[in-house]
Amino acid sequence: MAVHEVTVLFIVNYIANMAAGPFIGKWIGRFGDRNMMLVQYSGLLMVFLAYGGIYAFGWGVVVASVLYILDHLFFSMNITLKTYFQKIADPADIAPTAAVAFTINHIAAVFLPAALGYLWVVSPGGVFLLAAGMASVSLGLSFLVPRDPAPGYETILGGVRPQPAE
Repeated sequence: MAVHEVTVLFIVNYIANMAAGPFIGKWIGRFGDRNMMLVQYSGLLMVFLAYGGIYAFGWGVVVASVLYILDHLFFSMNITLKTYFQKIADPADIAPTAAVAFTINHIAAVFLPAALGYLWVVSPGGVFLLAAGMASVSLGLSFLVPRDPAPGYETILGGVRPQPAE
């Protein structure tokens, strides 16, 4: 793609994300964290597999551009992780947990580009397969999120479901 084409892609992507943002927030409130995580990770799984299809079958720049925008729209649903955390966390734990998350993200931001850059040189399709694998794991873990998370009911595997106030 030429510079002006990439610029147009970025602008279209930003506009799509700005337009979708308020709807995503409303959908999280309406459908819940669990359902939105299931949509997000299912969508990312399909996008990463389709990226692999582009590499394997050469589907073209237009398909790649649409997938790029969809990729960012699904990643914008990541706000569900924060809303879920706010529902289950003790307020005193939020700042320390955010600090640890920031540190882990920083380490990953240094390590992953090097490792995935090497994987790209060895097997470009492997990068998409690995991303699809990570999305699959996240999708599987999303099924553990209860429909109505609360302190003491963080996953469907443990705790007692809170009863409504009488």
